[in-house]
Amino acid sequence: MQKYWNEPAERMSRSDIEARQSELLVKLVERVYNNVPHYRAKMDEAKLKPSDIKSIADLPKLPFTYKQDLRDTYPFGMVACPMDDIIRIHASSGTTGRQTVVACTRNDIEMWSEIVARALVAAGASKSSMVQVSYGYGLFTGGLGAHYGAEKLGAAVVPTSAGNTKRQIQSMHDFGSTHLCCTPSYALYIAESIEDMGLDINEFKLQAGVFGAEPWTEEMRREIERRLHIKAYDIYGLSEIIGPGVSYECEAQGGMHINEDYFIPEIIDPNTGEVLPAGSKGEIVFTTLTKEGLPLIRYRTRDITSLNYEQCPCGRTFVRMNKPQGRSDDMLIIRGVNVFPSQVEDVLLKMGETSPYYMLIVDRVGTRDTLEIQVELSDSMFSDAVKGIEDLEKKIQANIESTLGISAKIKLVEPKSIQRSEGKAVRVIDKRKLV
Repeated sequence: MQKYWNEPAERMSRSDIEARQSELLVKLVERVYNNVPHYRAKMDEAKLKPSDIKSIADLPKLPFTYKQDLRDTYPFGMVACPMDDIIRIHASSGTTGRQTVVACTRNDIEMWSEIVARALVAAGASKSSMVQVSYGYGLFTGGLGAHYGAEKLGAAVVPTSAGNTKRQIQSMHDFGSTHLCCTPSYALYIAESIEDMGLDINEFKLQAGVFGAEPWTEEMRREIERRLHIKAYDIYGLSEIIGPGVSYECEAQGGMHINEDYFIPEIIDPNTGEVLPAGSKGEIVFTTLTKEGLPLIRYRTRDITSLNYEQCPCGRTFVRMNKPQGRSDDMLIIRGVNVFPSQVEDVLLKMGETSPYYMLIVDRVGTRDTLEIQVELSDSMFSDAVKGIEDLEKKIQANIESTLGISAKIKLVEPKSIQRSEGKAVRVIDKRKLV
């Protein structure tokens, strides 16, 4: 079985990694300064010229990039190449319904395919494998990222996307899928459905799964492995950087190797922006070294984690990041979808049929994330007949699902029953135990 997809890259010495990063960083800074007005303005404000950046040691001199920068330059203001060179557009959700747009060139797609192929090989896949991709396709980066990585590897791809679970299971069984790519919660739902259908998991050929797009615990990993009779591997990414494959787990399952030949990671104090010493826990920040379409310098992910530079038993030399243990902002990840409380507020305010007070209650029932949104009735609505309240719940539910992209239970509550705050309002109760 092939152990590495690209051994010369995945086993580079630390000095070679840093030399490559320095060389590419110098070129990157010059390119974005010359081609992206937003970066040129930021660097001019900081009194920085491209010639001031000579190696990765100078990286902390550069300003951070925030998700808000992508919104402010929507849709293509951060693109660093002619639009004729863009062959793919992806997008992720934003706080007000405005999408965060990601533009890729052919070389960007090739790089993305390369790093996902590395992740699949680390999970035991080969050219002989059959990879079932049950992430959603479309603007979401999960489905096509896994798809192209599997094709790069030369494996057969079963592009089932998400949903239609019984048919997915039938295909998985009949086609002999060996590797499953989806969210961990959906993997467990598939396991439950296999059991409900009265099928014997031993009659399947599944060997491993590559799961990401949402937080998951070691307990969930063990449950997936037990019920699907596979080894479950973690994969990390975010649309703004490229999508899944920024980092990936190997057989040691001791953290996710960051593809350092394409991305520079830093750990910073989320409050001060100060770069923290190796091993410290803080917010992970990424710089994309080779992206042509939408390169990013020191992008604030808001994910809290730490980096491990110790030698990994698998032989890969790329630094490992530990599972993110939370976020430094208010974004929630529910069933693989980014959810912001302000999106709910936007829906309610536009409808104008309730008071503007609400609460999101996130929980995990069994293996699946649940979302209940409590919405406070106005005094006038509270006296309405039950039928009117039920109709309003359904109306809110439809609007919320259309905006968030996931279903939620709507519970209308009495006026003034949601706690008020003189400071920052508490809009979320997350009951999931993710650490």
